[in-house]
Amino acid sequence: QVQLVESGGGLVQAGGSLRLSCAASGNIFSINAMGWYRQATGKQRELVARINSDGSTGYADSVKGRFAISRENAKNAVYLQMNSLKPEDTAVYYCYTNILGGRNIEYRYWGQGTQVTVSS
Repeated sequence: QVQLVESGGGLVQAGGSLRLSCAASGNIFSINAMGWYRQATGKQRELVARINSDGSTGYADSVKGRFAISRENAKNAVYLQMNSLKPEDTAVYYCYTNILGGRNIEYRYWGQGTQVTVSS
């Protein structure tokens, strides 16, 4: 099995910064994409940022220029640096990783979620 453990959420004032971390452990052969989703109260889960195995990245329009995703393959970890935070960034943030399993089937695993609250 694979487990993802997140850390780094919390309460911050608007304009502040937070860094989220997520580390995968367990039966891991090969990790493809990693990333972060978020879900605000009463809203659907949305993709915030992703990073592929080749290092290419993608961001939601709402966070471009403010958030930066990175990964550390040796630690099976993904990070999300969040700067210039706004109250509308308040949400539970979930990391995910796509892991290649047997027969070249890709499986997605999720972290437990970490709360980010931005006060105005």
